[in-house]
Amino acid sequence: MPAFFARRERGRAVIEGGDARHLARSLRARVGEEIDVVDPAGFLLTVRLDSVTPERVEGVVVAERAHDPEPAARITIAVANLPAPALELVLSRCTEAGAFAFVVFPADRSVGRGEKLERWATICREAAMLAGRLRVPDVSAASSADAVIGAEENPVLLVRDSPQRLAELTRPRDLTLFVGPEGGWSQRELELAMTTASLGPRNLRAETAALVGLAIALAARGS
Repeated sequence: MPAFFARRERGRAVIEGGDARHLARSLRARVGEEIDVVDPAGFLLTVRLDSVTPERVEGVVVAERAHDPEPAARITIAVANLPAPALELVLSRCTEAGAFAFVVFPADRSVGRGEKLERWATICREAAMLAGRLRVPDVSAASSADAVIGAEENPVLLVRDSPQRLAELTRPRDLTLFVGPEGGWSQRELELAMTTASLGPRNLRAETAALVGLAIALAARGS
């Protein structure tokens, strides 16, 4: 079962909204059951439920322990708009692995269309609870690769034939990894990049590249 986000009220925890409905209806939580709850102050709480309704779930905190799963490095994933199944996989798996934030943009060769910020945010929230994270990564949309590259402080384009390996790029600590569409970056987009990095010689799907790139970047920074 995931660790739920809750509002802490002294010795109690309160869960409302969609999380309460999910607990009461889908997971069939019952009075007397114990669940894990994340306190954003840095604790994982064990909560014994004493009231369960689809509108509000609450209980008493019976145990707590220090909990700090957030990476020190803030790695943002800027991903070209992919077909929905692939994009949603990027959002969920990279949230579990520790992504700081996401930016979705239409690349020159993007196949995916449209912005679904509410759904994307829900996917990240569910993945963050599953992973027991203290925070949910922000998800935003941008108008183009140009706009994101211009806005981000440390952009790094993942390019298979780049002479620089991402594992060797240990500075700066915080950066934005750019993951292209299945058709690859256009020449115009490649010319926008000041820094590129490679994940190796193998050709990876966009959703694989995003997760592998995030894992390498975090590992290279001890996160």
